[in-house]
This record gives sequence, structure tokens and C-alpha cells, in this order.
Amino acid sequence: MSLIIGLLLGIIGGGAGAFVFLGTVQKAKREQLLKEAENEAESIKKEKILQAKEKFLKLKEEHEEAIKQRERKLQSTEDRVRNQEKQLSQKIEEANRKEKQAEKELKEFETKREALETRQQELDKIHQKQVAELSKISGMSPEDAKNNLVEALKDEARTAAMAHIKEIAEEAKLNANKEAKKIVIQTIQRVATEQVVENAVTVFNIDSDEVKGRIIGREGRNIRAIEAATGVEIIVDDTPEAIILSCFDPVRREIARLALHQLVSDGRIHPARIEEVVAKTRKQLDEEIAETGRRTCIDLGIHGLHPELTRMVGRMKYRSSYGQNLLQHSREVANMCAIMASELGLNVKIAKRAGLLHDIGKVPDEEPELPHAILGMKMAEKYGEKPDVLNAIGAHHDEIEMTTLIAPIVQVCDAISGARPGARREIIESYIKRIKDLESLALSYEGVSSAYAIQAGRELRVMVESEKVSDQMVDELSFNISHKIQTEMTYPGQVKVTVIREKRSVNYAK
Repeated sequence: MSLIIGLLLGIIGGGAGAFVFLGTVQKAKREQLLKEAENEAESIKKEKILQAKEKFLKLKEEHEEAIKQRERKLQSTEDRVRNQEKQLSQKIEEANRKEKQAEKELKEFETKREALETRQQELDKIHQKQVAELSKISGMSPEDAKNNLVEALKDEARTAAMAHIKEIAEEAKLNANKEAKKIVIQTIQRVATEQVVENAVTVFNIDSDEVKGRIIGREGRNIRAIEAATGVEIIVDDTPEAIILSCFDPVRREIARLALHQLVSDGRIHPARIEEVVAKTRKQLDEEIAETGRRTCIDLGIHGLHPELTRMVGRMKYRSSYGQNLLQHSREVANMCAIMASELGLNVKIAKRAGLLHDIGKVPDEEPELPHAILGMKMAEKYGEKPDVLNAIGAHHDEIEMTTLIAPIVQVCDAISGARPGARREIIESYIKRIKDLESLALSYEGVSSAYAIQAGRELRVMVESEKVSDQMVDELSFNISHKIQTEMTYPGQVKVTVIREKRSVNYAK
């Protein structure tokens, strides 16, 4: 027991020494750590101080650089201001110099102006003195002399003007070949527009000129295909937004017009499509012609007409006679024949039938060399028309003898429809009146002894009296007559005015 207690005390005593030793060791470590921490803190402090010094130096350099830049800008601004002040001073000096120069020139101008005014006054005095002397010598006042001078200048100007006009006319003659086409075209347009448009050409309007290129096609393939398929000549020229279809057959022209309209509307233009559209259009037009003939017969109350004659009646829609549409003309004749037959107590239906068919010989499929009245009679006979109708058709231009009362009725109604005002082109009476008006217009001028309109009114020859009209007045008279014709009359083409002055001296040897 005592041994155990002794061991415990020994252990406890050794533990206390151990504790003391441990405490000493820990204290030494703490001191070492503190010393290391102090060394490290000193090192960090020195490093931060160095960094702060470097940053301070950097900021100082930047500040100095900024100050230098500001000084440079200030210097540049000062230099610029100094230059502007220098330039302004130069401009002020230049302006002062110019002002002095202007004042000098103004003084010189005033001096010259005063000298000129003095000279002008002297000249006015001399002029007045000379005018007074001239008035005294000539016995005329200045106003009379002025009037005489004006009249002389007028005569001289008139003569010079006529000479100038004559020179221009001669120059125009030299350019006659250049102007010939224009004159011919204008003449055709003014004289025969209605007939030519009806019988030979059709104008096809387009939206823009670029459509012309599509119609012509590459190397002209499209236009050749259209011409081959329709038998119509297509004229593409400089006429804006228009193409001319030329053909003697109006049905072919209508087929070409409708086919072109469909091709342009569709936009697909090539040879295969052209042949297809033309064939389809020809079939549609044949149906339309037949339908037109049927409608005409129904409107007029004509029944039992052969289908071929009905088709020919429809073809009249695309035929004209002296500018008058043949179908409208035939309908007019049929209605008038019916009225006359009714008044005379004759067969109205036969008269109307003969009136409708009297010009059927103008629209055959083939063109034999026979008068249209005889040809129409033969065609009507072929398709089973009655003898009264045949005689009226064949006799309406006196090619055969009239054997029925219907024939003279058809002849009279045909003449009435064609002769009414505006139905056909210019008749002989209006032509003769225009010729007489030309001659009367020339005879209205003083000194004209006679006037003759020749070459169908295209030339007017005027004879003047040599005692009343001088050679100089001839040019003036020719110009005045032509100008009056141009402004007061309507005529085809142009009218050439020729004034002839002839002097005859007659003596007798006794």
C-alpha cells in the first residue's frame, strides 16, 4: 500500500516536472512565432511602402505628363490665336488698301462722268443745230422726216422678208427628197385614212414598246411564225405602243388581231404556242361569224337561209364598201326595202331577204373575175334562193334586166344607204366645191386676173396683171394666198400656189 502510494507520488512529481518542461517549450515556440510574425510584418510593411512609393512615382509621372500635354495644348491654342490675329491684321490692312483704292477710283469716275455730261450737252446742242439746219434745207419737220424714214424702212424690211422667205423655200426644195416620205404619209392619212384602215390595215395597240421585242422573238422567229400562220404582214416600226397588221383580207386581219391579243395577254409567245392560238382563234372567229349571221337573220326576221349564206352574212361584218361597213349597209337596205315593199303592197319578206343578200357577192371565199352583183346572184342560186331574190341581187347595178318589182326597190334602197351624208367617202360635189373655193380665194386678191385649180386641186395657178402687181409683189402675193389656204380651208396633202406675171408689149407696123 505504501509502495503504491509512493509510486503515485513519484508519478505525480514527475508529471509536474513534465508540465513545467512543456510550458517552457511552448513559450519558446510562441516567442519564435511572434518573432517570425514581427519579421514577416516588417517585410510586408517594407514591401507595401515600396509599392506605395512606386505608385506615388507613377502618379507623379502621369500628373506631370498631363500637365505637359495641357501646356502643349495651351501653346498650340496660343499659336493659333496669334496666327488668326496676324491674318486678321493682314485682312484689315487689305480692306483699308481697297477702300483707299475705291475712293480713288470713285473720284476718277466722278471726274469722267462730269466730263461726259459736258460732252453730251455739247453734242445735244450740235444735234439740235443740225436738225434745225436740215429742217430748214428740206422743208420738213423732224416728225415728217421720221415718218418717211419709217415707211422706207418698212418697205425695205418687207422686201428683205420676202427675199428671205424665197430663200427658205428654195432651201426647202433642195430637201424635197428628205421631206417626200412625210408629205406622202400625211396625204394618205388626210385623204384615205378611213378606207385604208378599213380595207388594208388594223392597228394593234400594246401597253409598252418592250412587248414589240417579245412579239418579234429571237432572230424574228415569233413574227415569222405569226405571219406564216395567219397570212398577215406584221409591221413593227417606231410608232409608239402600236403594231400594224396589213392584209387585204379583213378576216385574216381579225384572226391575227385576236391571236396577238391572246398571246400578249397570256405572255407565252413562241412558235408552237402561236400555231395553237391561231388555230383556236380561227375556229372561234368562224363560230363568231356564223353567230353574227344567225343574229342578223333573227333580228331581221329572215328564216330558212342556207347555212353558207348565213356565214357570208356574218363575214360582211369584216368588209367595207367605200369606207361603209357592209353588214350595216345591208341591214339598212333590208329594212328600207321592207318599208317600201309594204307601202307598195309587195311581199315584205322577199324584199327584206333580197336587200340583205344584194351585196353577198362582195364576201366570197374565192374572188372570181365577175361583178359582185352577178357573183352574188350565182351564189344565191347555188344555195336555193327564189327567182325574185336572184333577179334583185343581179340587177341592182343594172348588170341584168329587171324582171320583178323587188329589183328596183333594192336598187333604190342601195343608192339611198350609200348616198346619205357621212355614209361614204367624199363625193364629186364636195370635190368640185373645194376646187371652186380655191379659185375664188385667189380671185379675191387685188390685181389677180384669173385663177385655175389643176391636178385635182393640188396646184393653184394665179395670173396677175403686170400693171398692178410688180415682181416684188409676186412673192408676197404667193405667200399670202398659200397662208390663207392653209388657215381657212381643209384639203388633202398640200396645195402648190404659182403666181404668174406676164408683160406684153404690142405695136403695129403700118
